[in-house]
Amino acid sequence: MSQILLKLFLFTGILTTGYCNYLKQARDQHRLQLSSKSDLRYLSSLSDPNYINKVLDKILIPRVAGTPEHEKVFKFLTSELRRLGWQVDVDEFVERAPIFSQVTFKNIVASPNPQAERFLVLACHYDSKYFPNAVFVGAIDSAVPCAMMLEIAKTLSKELGRIKDSPVGLKFIFFDGEEAFEEWGPNDSIWGAKHLAQVLHANTSTANGEIVTELDKMDVLVLLDLIGMKNPKFLNFFENTQRWFVRLSQIEIELHRMNLLRNHKQGYFQSSRPYGRIEDDHLPFLRRDVPVLHLISTPFPPEWHTPRDNRNIVDMNTVNNLNLILKIFISEYLQLSLAESAEELPEKEL
Repeated sequence: MSQILLKLFLFTGILTTGYCNYLKQARDQHRLQLSSKSDLRYLSSLSDPNYINKVLDKILIPRVAGTPEHEKVFKFLTSELRRLGWQVDVDEFVERAPIFSQVTFKNIVASPNPQAERFLVLACHYDSKYFPNAVFVGAIDSAVPCAMMLEIAKTLSKELGRIKDSPVGLKFIFFDGEEAFEEWGPNDSIWGAKHLAQVLHANTSTANGEIVTELDKMDVLVLLDLIGMKNPKFLNFFENTQRWFVRLSQIEIELHRMNLLRNHKQGYFQSSRPYGRIEDDHLPFLRRDVPVLHLISTPFPPEWHTPRDNRNIVDMNTVNNLNLILKIFISEYLQLSLAESAEELPEKEL
């Protein structure tokens, strides 16, 4: 992907693309296909916590960008996605970074239906922060979100296979180099996100007679970070994705009423307004007018950027609950056909 996109970047860098009214209108007018109670029960039946644990067995290691351990995690993520039938592209580039000098970064971009006109995009980062004198595996930051996304791809594989020709598709991005090597700042952070946003902005095509970029095709970027601990709280940071945040909250409430959430005692999605914004991988996309839904635990857990961010703090009930909510939202957004799948289950499972 990187060589192709780089050529496109060099070729189209001198072009000025207009704002894509066609895709913007389609995005703004998009409506969800609301789930029935039967749909909710069916999607709940798909949860596979054992698979999430197996993924964590593979990726819950120190994985600083550019290291051999990081390469192992990269290979595992890409092989799993390909095994599930997804098209996987890699945005690979080299930058001079603090401490490590030249570092090779690899963003992973994957989709089960890459020819779609527009995309619902889920993203997280897969690198871990460098600590010279400590073992840091970054469970909630962000191995667990990586495992959650793979579990979504696995458990919805049948349903996603039915939307190959749909105008709206699903895309996953696993960002590399989110963490600073030395000290967080504009020149030492979100290395992969900055590069990928630039590349996708330069990659153009034509839709309905308009020149569009790959960023124009993003309906919304849902960024997952600091997820996996018990009782997380999420706030909505952006007005233009308020309706999607509200829908996540509504799904949570309905699942709670139906006793489909495990050990669920308080709402994850809070109505209170944040006092500021958080710097994360979404920033280069936000600055290029991509709508963002930033799902990050707020306030940050006390284990953040400490060796205590390990498997011991992961609460699988919370992880399964959040992934069920996300799966339902994805199903509604992509208008997945669940009826045929639900009919294959024994009645007692419904």
